[in-house]
Formats: sequence, C-alpha cells, structure tokens
Amino acid sequence: MMTKLLAAVRLRGTLKPRKEFNDTLSMMNLRKANHCVILIDNAYTRGSLEKVKDFVTYGEVSDATIEKMVTKRARKMGDKKLDEKEAAKFVAEIKKSSNLKFPGVKPYFRLSPPSGGLRSVKSHFPKGDLGYRGDNINKLLERMI
Repeated sequence: MMTKLLAAVRLRGTLKPRKEFNDTLSMMNLRKANHCVILIDNAYTRGSLEKVKDFVTYGEVSDATIEKMVTKRARKMGDKKLDEKEAAKFVAEIKKSSNLKFPGVKPYFRLSPPSGGLRSVKSHFPKGDLGYRGDNINKLLERMI
C-alpha cells in the first residue's frame, strides 16, 4: 500500500510572519518563497499545513511530477546536481515514502516563480493561489520547474 504524498510550496515571503508561523514553516523546511517540499500525508502534516495555509499552497503530487522535480531541481550539499543514478535512487526512496530523508540531498527544492505568474498570493484557491488545491498542484509545479 502506497501512502499519499503532498507537495507544499511557499508562495509568500519572509516579511513579518508571526513566530508560530515562522517556526512551523521552518520545521517543514519552507524557509523562503518558491521552496517546495514533499511530505507524507498524515494528520500531523495536514494540521501543520492548515496552520500555515496563508503562506503556502499544497496538494497531492503525482509520481511523474516528483520524477521531473527530482531530476531537474534536486541538489546535493554544495549545490551540485544529482546524477541519473542518484536521482533514480532518490525517486524510488520517495515513492516508497518510508523515509523522505536522503543523506547528502537537500530536503527542499528551489523552484523558479511560475511562468504565467500567480493570480493572487492574498486569496485562497480557486480565486487565488494559497491553501489546499488538490491535484491542481501538479499544474503549478510544472510551471515552476
């Protein structure tokens, strides 16, 4: 049985969030805008994401999007790209989802701002871009990779 995985992307910057929000974002490795993390879908993760929904967008991520993100955006310590063998091993580890930590690989993906821009970082999905967006996270990530 495969567990569902969530992708969370921080859309709003670091200017003056309350300490409790900053701590939660920091624990999830979302320290800067346009950083993305892959998380296991459980009650703890959903609660944390619901708490910081005014700073991030999140949803269920597909395997194809994970593969594309790892091959293009995963980095080793020292900001070096992963080679094909390491990327394949990392993708397999994520799909197993027993442990989303991989020694020597940064726990987040630095993405570019989405091509075509965002609608609003002040309103929630579907009018804006913040909060839970379900499978539509894959479309956003495609534009950001």
